Amino acid sequence: MRFFKEYLLPRFLQFLLVTFLGINAAFFIPRFFSSDPILETISTIRSHGTYLDPGSVEKIISDLKQLYGLEGTLGQQYLAFWRRLFRGDLGLSFFQFPEPVVRLIGRALPWTLGLLLPSTLLSWALGLLIGGVGGCYPERRWVKVLDVISMLVRPLPYYIFAFALLIVFAYVIPWFPLGGGLSIGRQPEFSLQFIREVLHYAFLPFASLTILGTAVMYQMSKLIVQSLRTEDFVQYAQLGGVKGRIIVFKYLVRNAMLPLFTNLVLSLGQVFGGAMITEIVFSYPGLGMLLYNAVVQADYNLILGITTISIVAVTTGIFLADLVYPLLDPRVRYQ
Repeated sequence: MRFFKEYLLPRFLQFLLVTFLGINAAFFIPRFFSSDPILETISTIRSHGTYLDPGSVEKIISDLKQLYGLEGTLGQQYLAFWRRLFRGDLGLSFFQFPEPVVRLIGRALPWTLGLLLPSTLLSWALGLLIGGVGGCYPERRWVKVLDVISMLVRPLPYYIFAFALLIVFAYVIPWFPLGGGLSIGRQPEFSLQFIREVLHYAFLPFASLTILGTAVMYQMSKLIVQSLRTEDFVQYAQLGGVKGRIIVFKYLVRNAMLPLFTNLVLSLGQVFGGAMITEIVFSYPGLGMLLYNAVVQADYNLILGITTISIVAVTTGIFLADLVYPLLDPRVRYQ
C-alpha cells in the first residue's frame, strides 16, 4: 500500500498530466499554421482545370470542415477531437483522402520501428561497452583513435551525415539504392528474398542512425566511467586485488549504465529528431516521412495522429523506466 501511495500513484498521475499536456499542444500548434488545408484542397481542384462557382465552393468548404473535424469553434473542435480519440478514431487524411489516419500510421509504423529500435539499442549497447572500456584505458592507442573519430562525427547534423553516406555509397559507389524501402511494385511477403531486400534498402539509414548514436553514447559513457574511476569503491577494489576485468565490467560499466538507461528511453522518441530527418533523406516510408508530408500539406489530422502516438510512446516509456530503475540501481528505493 505504501508503494502504491508514495511511489506508483504520484508517478502515474504525472504520466497522465504530461501526456494530456503534450496531446493538447499537438492539437493547438498545427492550428496556428498560416496555411488552410481546405483552401489548399480547393486550389488543387481548380489547378486541375475544374470550374467551381461560388455556391459550390461554399458547399465544398462546409462538407470538408464536417468531414475533417474542423467544423464549429475551436472549443467545439477540441471536444470533438477528444471524443474521437477515445474511440480510436483519428479522422481522415487531407492529402491522402479518403484514407483514415490510423491506417496510414499503421502502414508506416512498422518501418519506423524496424529502423529505430534496432539502431537505438545497438548504438546504446556499443557506445556503453566501447566507451566504458575506453574510459578505463584512456591511454590506449585505439581509444585515442576513437576519440578523434567521435569528435569528428558527433557534431555533424543528421542530414549532413545521411547525405554523405547517400552520396558515397549510393551514387559514387552504387552499392545501395538511393532511397525507398522496397523496389517499385514489390509487394510485402514472408520470404528470404523479401527480407534481404528490406535490409538492403534499410542499411544506409540504419548505419547513419547507428554511427551517430554510437558516437554520442561513446563519449557519454567514457566521461562517466572516467569520473567513476576516482570513486572510493573502485579504489578499494583495486587495493583488494580484484581483477581488472571484473572492475571494468562489474564496477564501472555496470554503474555507467544506470544514468544512460534514461537516455535510452528518451532516445526512442527520435521520430522528431534524427529518425525523421534520416527518413526524409532516404525517402524511407516510415513515420518521419509521413509526418514531413503531413506538415507540408498542413494535414492537421495526420500531424495530430503521429504526434499523439509519439507522445504516448515516449511518456509511457519514461513511466516504465521510472518503475524499472530501482531494480537496476539498489540505491534507489520506491519512495
